[in-house]
Amino acid sequence: MAIGYVALVLHAHLPFVRHPESDYVLEEEWLYEAITETYIPLLKVFEGLKRDGIDFKITMSMTPPLVSMLRDPLLQERYDAHLAQLEELIELEAERNVHNGHLRYLAEHYATEFNEARELWERYDGDLVTAFKQFQDTNNLEIITCGATHGYLPLMKMYPQAVWAQIQVACEHYEQTFGQAPRGIWLPECAYYEGVERMLADAGLRYFLTDGHGILYARPRPRFGTYAPIYSETGVAVFGRDHESSQQVWSSEVGYPGAAEYREFYKDLGWEAEYEYIKPYIMPNGQRKNTGIKYHKITGRGLGLSDKALYDPYWAREKAAEHAANFMYNREQQSAHLYGIMQRPPVIVSPYDAELFGHWWYEGPWFIDYLFRKSWYDQKTYAMTHLADYLRDNPTQQVCRPSQSSWGYKGFHEYWLNETNAWIYPHLHKAAERMIEISTLEPEDELQWKALNQAARELLLAQSSDWAFIMRTGTMVPYAVRRTRSHLMRFNKLYEDVKIGKIDSGWLEKVELIDNIFPEINYRVYRPL
Repeated sequence: MAIGYVALVLHAHLPFVRHPESDYVLEEEWLYEAITETYIPLLKVFEGLKRDGIDFKITMSMTPPLVSMLRDPLLQERYDAHLAQLEELIELEAERNVHNGHLRYLAEHYATEFNEARELWERYDGDLVTAFKQFQDTNNLEIITCGATHGYLPLMKMYPQAVWAQIQVACEHYEQTFGQAPRGIWLPECAYYEGVERMLADAGLRYFLTDGHGILYARPRPRFGTYAPIYSETGVAVFGRDHESSQQVWSSEVGYPGAAEYREFYKDLGWEAEYEYIKPYIMPNGQRKNTGIKYHKITGRGLGLSDKALYDPYWAREKAAEHAANFMYNREQQSAHLYGIMQRPPVIVSPYDAELFGHWWYEGPWFIDYLFRKSWYDQKTYAMTHLADYLRDNPTQQVCRPSQSSWGYKGFHEYWLNETNAWIYPHLHKAAERMIEISTLEPEDELQWKALNQAARELLLAQSSDWAFIMRTGTMVPYAVRRTRSHLMRFNKLYEDVKIGKIDSGWLEKVELIDNIFPEINYRVYRPL
């Protein structure tokens, strides 16, 4: 019998970025990069584990914006073209480096990778959501939901209907996608405030995740800290992030991704190659961008980008296996130590952003693959589990009130509310008030019905926590500002048109085409609770 559980949880999320009104928008490539570097590699890992008879268990959120984009025919078509361009570029690279042994070896490595991505993409007919769903159907993968557009719930708690809409629209979208109700939810940014669990219970959710201090400061203090879930008074279970296992992967100081053998993220062919040669593969306006083809390794701390040595996937894979073994050893020691204190098996919950694995840390999917294989064959101390299985097998837990928290910088809300982004909230709050007001209207005709539903979509899209996050990090700020403003402007026009009973049908049709998330939405979700 195992004396502990390890639950790996991946948060797969991207903001809704889709621009049919334009032939090229750089930000759409966030999705294409994530497909090539994270989602397809994870599916390859899952397929390999299944093929080899390893009954792996993992929890993964798939947020409604991500699911909507993965299923969107326009974005599927554009990804197909994006992948074709990568395949063409890497063929050129193999030819160009025919007399440079190491660079040719790397070009051939990437060519194989892109060919495998193409094979998997075509085998699932571009529908990666169905590809992930098959592993949910075999109970290897537990897919959970998130806020409808990743809205930061504690900063809208003065409008309970707005919080309810984020939760309820997400649950309905999940059911339409996966054919069953979600059991768990990744609260956007793991941001919890007291009282939100009542809405989660009303939506039929069984559990959610929070940062470690959300449980450690619960009232009364949980007897087992973050190593067992707690039940809130509504009966919804709460899992807390384990600090130790998180730090081993996340930390820039002691985390695995900083190893010298691993691929250097910031040195990319799009910036390195001779301009005329790379021009067809960068932005249409001639600006350079990342291509995803990277030939160098981290090499050592403190080195400038010009001092990086060439990457070798063979040694990087060996290092990933070594790190997986180390992670396994540490979880064995942790489980045995905690079991001795608790006299019951601890559950070590290790949540990460999915894009860490593959996109930011290129070797991350190899690490996950080795971790599952080693956990299956090389140890008997702990069992890998997903959160739904754990709750089913361990239904008796302490009842406590969690503490307000998030997994952002300093652990509360200041990353999403500070001098860089505070300006958006008066506008978001006003829009929420207006949406609640018009939610009680009964539409006079189909056009008004469509306008009310589109208003709900625009508010949800404006509320995405990604825009405030980007403003705070200082990357792609003009895009985040533009998106916040455009959704608010569209919302306010719809509100005013509905109020005066004059709806611009041609304009509405265009907006419906651009912001086409949640086709089944019902604006009445905003009605007073």
